[in-house]
Amino acid sequence: MAGKPKGEQRVGLLNGFAAYGMWGLVPLFWPLLKPAGAGEILAHRMAWSLVVVGAALLVMRRWAWAGELLRQPRKLGLVTVAAAVITVNWGVYIWAVNSGHVVEASLGYFINPLVTIAMGVLLLKERLRPVRWAAVGVGLAAVVVLTVGYGRPPWISLCLAFSFATYGLVKKKVNLGGIESLAAETAIQFLPAVAYLLWLGSRGDATFGTRGAGHAALLAATGVVTAIPLVCFGAAAIRVPLSTLGLLQYLAPVFQFLLGIFYFHEAMPPERWAGFALVWLALSLLTFDALRAARRGSRVEAPGAVPAADRDLSPGAARDSSPGTARDSSPSGV
Repeated sequence: MAGKPKGEQRVGLLNGFAAYGMWGLVPLFWPLLKPAGAGEILAHRMAWSLVVVGAALLVMRRWAWAGELLRQPRKLGLVTVAAAVITVNWGVYIWAVNSGHVVEASLGYFINPLVTIAMGVLLLKERLRPVRWAAVGVGLAAVVVLTVGYGRPPWISLCLAFSFATYGLVKKKVNLGGIESLAAETAIQFLPAVAYLLWLGSRGDATFGTRGAGHAALLAATGVVTAIPLVCFGAAAIRVPLSTLGLLQYLAPVFQFLLGIFYFHEAMPPERWAGFALVWLALSLLTFDALRAARRGSRVEAPGAVPAADRDLSPGAARDSSPGTARDSSPSGV
């Protein structure tokens, strides 16, 4: 973080802790929205997120990107794919939390860096160092152990990991800022979400407006819950290296894992502990490899030069300076 004032670094770290802390504690929020089902909660999240982010962009007067996006059909198509994939991610996560699968959901975000690396090798033909190959192998062993323990593949974890890895891959190609990207994606989600809510209302199955003002306010707050951590993440991303954000990202699944055990009292049989232990071993290998590479890179920097990790802090930057999160360090999937 050379070249950045200590005050800026401190602000960046505080915002990073705030962003990942809020993402880690979000399982406490979704159960408050019951008796709304996962589909209704998801639709409200998509609709209200656009309202909140649109208001923020209006205040900041940041609209030039929208016109440029509309003039690029290929880029707009990629944003549509990102919107579809994150819809799946959000929906599965909300359903998992409200159905008593918080621990398995946390596993999805633990193994996401491993899936991201595997996709980089398979789709982008990236070359891996031996330590990263070992980490991916250990991660595969963990999935096998958990499959045997569950009696089925951990499909919630795999769905969350693969959907978010795909989301990050697409966002790498779109290369929009965090708030702009969320605005574009929720703009695409908005009409289907509103149509679904109107359909629910016509059937008498909607809870918005029928369960009191407090319940309606909580459903509307889904937009704030989505947007505020992303704003904090953006403030952190321009002040701290991606390697630091890569370490901070593990806070969110750690908090979710602890909530699943100690607050929601989910079972942790020995085979599940064994699977998680293997995943944590794989992440330790990734972290060791990333920190070693960062130290090696810092030694070749010229005196007074901007560190390599600080040269491009855009959310879509195609860098490999963080432990397993080269594509997009913002876990807006939760």
